[in-house]
Amino acid sequence: MVGSSRTSPRVAVLLGGPSAEREVSLSTGRECALALQSEGYDVIEVDAGPDLFARLSEIKPDVAFNALHGRWGEDGCVQGILEWMGIPYTHSGVLASALAMDKQRSKDVFRAAGIPVMESIIAPKADVMAAHTMPPPYVVKPNNEGSSVGVYIVHEAANGPPQLSKDMPDQVMVETFAPGREMTTTVMGDRALGVTDIITDGWYDYHAKYAEGGSRHEIPANIPSDIHDACMDLALRAHNALGCRGVSRTDFRWNESRGLDGLIVLEVNTQPGMTPTSLSPEQAAHVGMDFGKFCDWIVKDASCDR
Repeated sequence: MVGSSRTSPRVAVLLGGPSAEREVSLSTGRECALALQSEGYDVIEVDAGPDLFARLSEIKPDVAFNALHGRWGEDGCVQGILEWMGIPYTHSGVLASALAMDKQRSKDVFRAAGIPVMESIIAPKADVMAAHTMPPPYVVKPNNEGSSVGVYIVHEAANGPPQLSKDMPDQVMVETFAPGREMTTTVMGDRALGVTDIITDGWYDYHAKYAEGGSRHEIPANIPSDIHDACMDLALRAHNALGCRGVSRTDFRWNESRGLDGLIVLEVNTQPGMTPTSLSPEQAAHVGMDFGKFCDWIVKDASCDR
């Protein structure tokens, strides 16, 4: 846990970085830095680049608040640096971060734990653009990015396979489309906080997640009690199955026409967004914890060997 001889513990907020989600991370990090300053911490913002080791060696923080999103910051890489340096850090450790970021491998873990997921395959990008690799409707997305970066939906009426952008990786995930409502549950330590229904005019894409007014969040979700309880249970089970620590957020799709059988886990986010439109801070507020106290809890939960 966090400990220091300083009057105010020094927190290095890691933000930015080189991933496709850099801009979101900058927003998350700045919000968290301001909140932690208001809670009395000595806060230094660190844009996580190739000089990260040197910067942290110079700053000598008591804890690193990991506000990075996407590859390098959310997939176990930065966590490994922090373990090597012996700096207590927030959120999940090396293995859980790597597993959660790899959508296909995390599904293998979920299946073994009896957690419902959609069928999917990993296929070469060229094959996916040449012909349907599974019957439509299906979704094509990177296997190791978040925030709905690079998501293609191929509908039943599609004339042919999707033509993917040059930014898509050489290997992509092709997943059976899961119809229904988008919902999410945050886990904080050993507690699920609530269920939010995410309401949009279309697909819950990058714009809907982060643009002001891009989506509407209804908490508590207006859903039957058995679906609510199942979301809370599955989020905790997914968090524990991957070995997550601190705060995580599990995303669901629910096909109302199928009842409990229509509820599936999409993925677990080991470092949920902490922007003004983000879901986890809203869920924390719903159970009586304001943004500053939420960030304070995350810092106090920090450790190595996670």
